Amino acid sequence: MNQLEALVREDELLAPLLQNGHLTINTIDGFQGQERDVVYISLVRSNNKHEIGFLQDYRRMNVAMTRARMALVVIGDSATIGENKFYQQFMDYCAEHGAYRTAWEYVG
Repeated sequence: MNQLEALVREDELLAPLLQNGHLTINTIDGFQGQERDVVYISLVRSNNKHEIGFLQDYRRMNVAMTRARMALVVIGDSATIGENKFYQQFMDYCAEHGAYRTAWEYVG
């Protein structure tokens, strides 16, 4: 069990969703060959060197992004992942389609 799943299991509102199968938490590899109505992908890699590490495996990102049937939500540090051409193009695509949001819109 990963840290996120442990936190969800402790939350009285979210735990039942996990228990009845309405919520699944897994890695990209864990969802291989499966689809879900809504998929959240966390790219929360942030550092001063703008290094994205394992996120450079674009085939795995393609697998992750194509698991969503109805909605895909990608969360990440745009300053870090935006230094990478693939992710910058993805963010540009989202912005062009009115689907890019910044955390600053929700603060305050």
